[in-house]
Amino acid sequence: MTDAPRMYFDEIEELAFQALVAAGTKEENARTLAHATAATEFDGISSHGLAYIPIYCEHVQCGKVDGQASPSLSQTAPSVITVDAATGFAHPAIDIGFKSLIPTAKDQGVAALAVRNSYNCGVLGYHTRRLAEEGLLAIGFTNAPASIAPVGGKRPVVGTNPFSLAAPNSNGEALVLIDQSASVIAKSEVMKHVREGRPIPAEWTLDPDGQPTTDAELGLKGSMAPAGGYKGVGVALMVEIMAAAMTGATLGINASPFSGTKGGPPKTGQFFLAVNPEATSNNLFSDRLTALVEEMHGEPGVRVPGDGRASAKRRAKKDGVEVNPVILEKINKWLV
Repeated sequence: MTDAPRMYFDEIEELAFQALVAAGTKEENARTLAHATAATEFDGISSHGLAYIPIYCEHVQCGKVDGQASPSLSQTAPSVITVDAATGFAHPAIDIGFKSLIPTAKDQGVAALAVRNSYNCGVLGYHTRRLAEEGLLAIGFTNAPASIAPVGGKRPVVGTNPFSLAAPNSNGEALVLIDQSASVIAKSEVMKHVREGRPIPAEWTLDPDGQPTTDAELGLKGSMAPAGGYKGVGVALMVEIMAAAMTGATLGINASPFSGTKGGPPKTGQFFLAVNPEATSNNLFSDRLTALVEEMHGEPGVRVPGDGRASAKRRAKKDGVEVNPVILEKINKWLV
């Protein structure tokens, strides 16, 4: 992308914030979502960054998400926090949940946060990493509208349903960050290929007849291919149980799509477990984790999950990130 402008963190955050507010999002909600957008761009995950801002704005306008929503928090057990996102963005709901989750987990050793009636939470690893930076081992789950058919079937029943694990080092950093969906590739990548008019690898999706296809549009009409076949379906089912059944959120089979304007709020959910690792490991967690990661890094060419994002962030802090001019044009239309 030779003519793409370069932007820095504060510039990305402010652009996203202004567009969200212009679309009808209240400033408190817009700020937390804009910050996450900038962090996502700096992690090198452009498919989930500024490219989503026009979609978010459109969804505020059509009522798929309530930009003015005020999430409500309850502590239903000593170590359990629940948040009703009130059909608003997931980010502000997760934010207020974390304010209670973090001290509870540090005090009790383990705590859970259940978020219901929310919207797309963006990059799940963005949220688990924040818990790791507080010294907690974090596991997160989020469900999505159904797009994966069980092995042997053609009708999507579960979503791409990511899970994430972030493990901290002693310096307040996520030394390991696992963040992966149950599908071979994130659905947003297929959508990106549709926007760009490019074919996709045959292993990414299945057409409506259950056959592999390189046609991105046909793949979206069919189902996403599960990673590892039945094992990927198992992961998607696990996440569906954790993020929807355990939170009381809407199942993926009943949730409206995250793309387009059809349907009302998806009302999906997120579930987080935060564990104080020193409470479970006799204060040996950091040493054990460091030794494990060093062993992996000891072989040339080996990357530990999270290394790529960390490298992208270092480069972005120095040089900024390239932003697609077409995306900037779409965002700027909301600012007129």
